[in-house]
Amino acid sequence: MSALDDPTPRQLWQNIMHYGTFDRMPVIHWTCWEDTILRWKGEGLPQHIERLQGEHKYFNAHYQWATVSCHLGPYPLFDTIVVEETDEYTLYWDGQGVLMKDLKHAESVPHYVDWTFKTADDWPRFKERLQIYPARVPKRLHEQIARAESSGLPIVIFAGSMMGWIRDWMGVENMAYLMFDSPDCFADIVDTLSDLVCWSIDQIVPRMSSKIDMAHGWEDIAGSSGPFVSPDIFDRLVAPGYRKIRSKLEEHDIDIYSIDSDGRVEPLIANWMAAGVNMQFPLEPGTWNCKPEEMRAKFGKELLIQGGFNKLVLERGRDAIDEEIDRHIPLMKEGGFVMMPDHLITPGVPLDDYKYYLERIRELRF
Repeated sequence: MSALDDPTPRQLWQNIMHYGTFDRMPVIHWTCWEDTILRWKGEGLPQHIERLQGEHKYFNAHYQWATVSCHLGPYPLFDTIVVEETDEYTLYWDGQGVLMKDLKHAESVPHYVDWTFKTADDWPRFKERLQIYPARVPKRLHEQIARAESSGLPIVIFAGSMMGWIRDWMGVENMAYLMFDSPDCFADIVDTLSDLVCWSIDQIVPRMSSKIDMAHGWEDIAGSSGPFVSPDIFDRLVAPGYRKIRSKLEEHDIDIYSIDSDGRVEPLIANWMAAGVNMQFPLEPGTWNCKPEEMRAKFGKELLIQGGFNKLVLERGRDAIDEEIDRHIPLMKEGGFVMMPDHLITPGVPLDDYKYYLERIRELRF
């Protein structure tokens, strides 16, 4: 039996993303909300399985990829200081210098209260924690690499963040003022972050026995009405950082550069592509009606896509699941598209229906 008859997830992913020979989709379980796990335990999921611990073995599915990385955030981290703790929440300064409110009885996105870094005047001291230090290379990087290379999954190097981290460190409002009032400062932040990413790539790639399949950055820089950074600001202040990273990736023969950003990202896709990004993960048809077929029609085969299955359909029964899968089969056959749910599986999804979805993907042949 040849590798094409029974490909590893990595071989299959490579063939799909490079428009090679393939006849199926990878069977990927990204993960789900904690409340989803609690529901599933009442429907037959073994009680010992916790979120991110044992899910994939139970579902006979795999992660989307294996990641290797250096530490690219503030170094050293800020001290973690608990300000207040009640039965309902903990209020604390975290390692990123952000005052956080962590709700104890609800699963939600982080609640940011205050920031160490608020204006351009704060940048020089914050920048001191974003310098290149040998200690950013994990002591057990060789173990990361060994796990990635033996996983059978696509191997990904983490490419940090050019915008989303700034939003986290400052808050949306402070970042918005900084972009317009102090553009040179914003550009310097991007330059500093991209230098760190390029340094990280140079530390990791020579230690690898296998070729890295993709660089992947994180942004989460959009909401319901669109990106928090305008295309014009992106082109002037952010794109140079992406181009610098793309150039470094090309030095090491890494041809796929992916960005993870939730929200309505379409207004920035063309700008990302012009700056060297050629993959989007995830597209979100369930939340923002961003359909992968429409993105392929608009941007062509140069835009690679992972995601694109409307996760909310999983709450609507098996006929709806079949219909959603079938609508994407032409794009799956075309290549450059790995279909998987567009975000974490919601608590409204019955366990048996989710298993049905995975089995449909497992049996799918083109």
